Amino acid sequence: MIEYELVGNDLGEVRFAISPLNELVLSLRTLRDPGRFPLQLPWLRATEAARAGLNLDLLRALTNEALWTPDFLSPRPYTPLGRIEDELAALTGTPGPVVRADLAEVHPAALPAVLRGRPDRILVRVLAALRDYWEVCFEPYWQRMRTVLEADVVYRGRVIAQSGLAVMFADVDPHVSLEQTVVYVRLRSGLSYRSSTAGRGLTLVPSLFCRRASAPISADRPPHIMYPARGLGTLWETEPDVHASALAGLIGRVRARLMNLLETPTSSTELAVRLKVTPTAVNQHLRALREAGLLTSARHGRSVLYRRSDLGDRLVRGA
Repeated sequence: MIEYELVGNDLGEVRFAISPLNELVLSLRTLRDPGRFPLQLPWLRATEAARAGLNLDLLRALTNEALWTPDFLSPRPYTPLGRIEDELAALTGTPGPVVRADLAEVHPAALPAVLRGRPDRILVRVLAALRDYWEVCFEPYWQRMRTVLEADVVYRGRVIAQSGLAVMFADVDPHVSLEQTVVYVRLRSGLSYRSSTAGRGLTLVPSLFCRRASAPISADRPPHIMYPARGLGTLWETEPDVHASALAGLIGRVRARLMNLLETPTSSTELAVRLKVTPTAVNQHLRALREAGLLTSARHGRSVLYRRSDLGDRLVRGA
């Protein structure tokens, strides 16, 4: 069990961040064992041809049977606005001993042949493979992925404001809890350590490639918890043309579909993808619904996320 002790003002130092690099590295688990990630199978099928040109032996070697990945490839992010270019560039200065030690943590018996050699040269090959992987398998889909992650962060912020930190931690994952000033993360691997967040804070990182909450392998790493993001089940779906007839008769078919979708915060870009219409058309309907008091909106990073208001909730339930 991992124990993060929140000290003094650190109760106010719990923050959220989104990391393209974190998602890129955690997604390597799907390459090793796709059967454990059924919700990502549509994405795996869509990128199958593109992956044929990648260094798959090296990419798969960055995980093990327990689906661990090297800590140096998943540094704690500090902002919800992270860019993959900046995160990969920051890794170029990783010291050789850190590269060697973290790879050995993942493969304690023996390193796969593709990861043997001078750590500096291994690092160059790893970063090149990850860049290629991002370009063909992530970049075309990242806006859609980011929208789900940002919606999760907005939702968690609302839970904190309405119910407090303890309720938020319990809602993040069944294996995470806050008791007084200690955050507990129960891992299946049996990994155990206690670490203070004093002066470092605790960062929560939603992920589309986590099946349950996880934390760094080493207690020396900055405290952060990765957890499954809400909405993953709808990530690769398009929205069927269904609606409540009573609600559609009142506000129209498209707006009724939007109201049904907006139980959780969602951007106009994601709504357009799911409804198979243009963002411009979606935005016109969203503005009208918001002006009528049926939606609320909040800016999060580069996106504006919409959600049903209390009045909107009552309207949908009544319909």
